Order: sequence, then structure tokens, then C-alpha cells
Amino acid sequence: MTNFNIEIVSDPVCPWCYIGKKKLDKAIETFQSSHPEDTFTRTWKPFYVKPHSPVKGVPILPNFRKQYGEMMANMMAERVRGIGADVGIDFKFAGKTGRTRDAHRLVQLGKMKSPQMQTRVVEELFSSYWEGEADITSHEDLTQAGVKAGLDEAEVKEWLASDKGGKEVDAEAGAAHVNGVPNYRVGKYTVGGAQDPEAFLKIFNRIKATENGEPEGWGSCVGQ
Repeated sequence: MTNFNIEIVSDPVCPWCYIGKKKLDKAIETFQSSHPEDTFTRTWKPFYVKPHSPVKGVPILPNFRKQYGEMMANMMAERVRGIGADVGIDFKFAGKTGRTRDAHRLVQLGKMKSPQMQTRVVEELFSSYWEGEADITSHEDLTQAGVKAGLDEAEVKEWLASDKGGKEVDAEAGAAHVNGVPNYRVGKYTVGGAQDPEAFLKIFNRIKATENGEPEGWGSCVGQ
């Protein structure tokens, strides 16, 4: 049995991070269909795409248009919508964007519970922000996401009202040493960007082959 440790650097306000997560999920599902005994442990690390974003949330699409111009922003949104639809995401661009430090602190709370809980928190943040029209800076919206993930409501509220997890999040973001997200580390291999499932499957198969004693670079011979 192989356990694959995957370290993921991401930010909930990055649409490609959500798309990348869906593609990674598909790769894991595909791999486990033929290797049901193997397991995956995902650890999420923070990244601030725009560290100087407003503390109070502002509408996503108007903010895009302000940064990139209306034509470019609309083109970017349509491209993301199209690619998102292919992986089951209904991008709406109707929520509010802003600083993500508190969102990352919520992910940190999930991490304290278990890797599985951390991943569920990340999933709910992506879903609520991009599909549920949530405000990424709102403690109320963050609390709802945390509760949907399975965290205790009172604990989430107390956590967000304080600065718990803040130092850890800032330290991890500073130590990420990546220039963009999403970024994935699987063992000694790195995948940058929202790559298709095949990119991950190649790495999974390479690691599996190495554990089975096959030299790196060997492939498999599969009949039709």
C-alpha cells in the first residue's frame, strides 16, 4: 500500500486553484479505481494572491474590471466559466473578494482537526465563494463554510474573532517559496498550475513504480 502525501499551496480567491483541485480530485479517483488500497493525504498551505486587497469585501467582477479593464476582465471570466463547467464548477463571479488571511486561518483550524477536515474546509470555501456568492472577508460567511465542512459553530466564531492561527498562516505563506498558485508537491515532484489529471497520474504511477522496485523511466505495457 502506498500513501501519497500531497502538499498544495493555494488561495480561495484564485479560480485556477478551484479548477486545479477538481482536476486533482479526478486524478485521485482514477488512480484509486485501479489501486483501491492506496491512500492520499492532502495538506493545504496558504498563499496571498493579492496581499493588499481590501479588508472589507468588494464585488468580484467589478474589481476585475477595475484591474484589467472591462474587455479583458469579461474575457477572463468567460474563459474561467468555460473551463470550470468542464470540471463541474458553476463559476458565478457574484461574491465579494478581499483579503484572505481570515479564510486561511479557518483552513488552519481545519488542519488542527485532521487532514480530511482541512480539505473539507477548503472545499467549502471554494464552493461558497465561487458558486455561493459569499464574501471571502465576512466572518459570517466564513463561519457558514466552516460549519458546512463539519466544524463546531461556536469554535469557528471564537477562532475568527481572535487572531488564532494568524502567525502560523503568515509564516507558512512566507515559506511557500512559490510565485503563483496552484502549486502541488507530490513527494519530490512539483506540478504548477491547474494541470489536467494526466499530469498527476504520471507522477502517481512513477512513485508507485519506484516503490515496486522499478527504475525511474520505466513505463507499463498495457494491452487493449
